[in-house]
Amino acid sequence: MSEAQSTQQLILDTAGRIFNDHCNKPLLDRAEQGHLAETLWGQIAENGFNLLGTADSGTSAQDMFAFIQLCGNHAVPLPIAETLLVNRWCGPGDGLFSVGEVADGRIVEVPWGRAVQKVVGVQRNSDTVFVVNAPEVVEQGVNMAGEPRDVVSLPDTAEQLTVADAWAQMAVARSNQIAGSLLKLLDLGILYSSERIQFGRAISKFQAIQHSLAIVAAEAAAAKRAADAAVDALDGDRFVFEVAAGKARVGEAAGLVAEQIHQVHGAMGFTHEHQLHHYSRRAWAWRDEYGNEFYWQALLGSHLANLGADQVWSFIATRG
Repeated sequence: MSEAQSTQQLILDTAGRIFNDHCNKPLLDRAEQGHLAETLWGQIAENGFNLLGTADSGTSAQDMFAFIQLCGNHAVPLPIAETLLVNRWCGPGDGLFSVGEVADGRIVEVPWGRAVQKVVGVQRNSDTVFVVNAPEVVEQGVNMAGEPRDVVSLPDTAEQLTVADAWAQMAVARSNQIAGSLLKLLDLGILYSSERIQFGRAISKFQAIQHSLAIVAAEAAAAKRAADAAVDALDGDRFVFEVAAGKARVGEAAGLVAEQIHQVHGAMGFTHEHQLHHYSRRAWAWRDEYGNEFYWQALLGSHLANLGADQVWSFIATRG
């Protein structure tokens, strides 16, 4: 194992212990009622995880996105991906920050806009981002997973910065969060099927259940690889296209995995009392944020069509 791999594993092991202690179903239930997980955030900030990937942190972008994937695996109910990216774009800070999309003179779909100290507005087809300190929330809302998604005013005095592919970077963050949640769904399916007894034996012994879990395992692995590939292309010429392929593939996997895992759990998996929905609903919600499968497939398909038939294979078969 290289030094970089050892560093990343140390980060993930330490963060994993914190998340195991704090990210339980009661915490997630409270978060869906609008309560900020302040104790968890304090642990994250105290250990410096909010500064991962910044210039002077001694960590890489790969470390940061691996941490984001772990946050998805634990359904961390905080705008951690947003905070990490804002710290990379604007310089490191100690607060809790968020990111939303600029639309109609406002910043919409802002995770926890009501509780953060800074919001950055990004745009689909522009590298210009808008920085709003002490944001004013004009409308509160939630996404499918019950996570706060607020609307923040965009004043004329907002600072403007140039951040290359900010929209695509947020899409990579969502891809990694989804990939982490799908790995968690796989774990939950394996655990439940090994404990649930039917007709005198664990349901994991039945071929139909084994087939479903095999599909889930394959899709979760594909999603992780697609998300990792987009991270590996960061700052490269093909970054946006790797993001397109990755976000589309991860989104496709989200639908298949959630369907199979809910079937494995049966009626129990559809109850609020079970923890399954905290992960499946997040996967469903995140797949539509920062471009769904159709958006990224159309972008990638348009690029391939414009290349011409003689160039398509070399584009697909090479990287760099």
